[in-house]
Amino acid sequence: MKTNFVPAAAAATLTLLLASVAHAQDPEASDVKTTVKEDARTVGHAVEHSAQAVGHTVADKSRQVGHTVATDAKAAAQTVREDTKKATHAVEHGARSVGKTVKDDAAKAKETVTPKSSEPEPKP
Repeated sequence: MKTNFVPAAAAATLTLLLASVAHAQDPEASDVKTTVKEDARTVGHAVEHSAQAVGHTVADKSRQVGHTVATDAKAAAQTVREDTKKATHAVEHGARSVGKTVKDDAAKAKETVTPKSSEPEPKP
């Protein structure tokens, strides 16, 4: 945009400068005044067109980048989701293992602590 804007601004400045010099020399130079007005209008339209073209180009590139980021974000989310499922299953398996071990050890401890009599229990 700067590349197109700088020559257009320079042309507009030069045109206005020449117009003011011409106007100062000849007060009745309406043709020069009209020409300067038309040239200034043309330069303004050229600047507007260049700015609009640059704006559209930036918008298109931005849209493409946005789509790329969205695609990458979906892929990352999918990876995180799969890894989370794996971690959850691993924690679940570990918890079941520990629970079973604790249950078995508790039963062994109970058997060890409970007194056993060598005589059979009396029947009432």
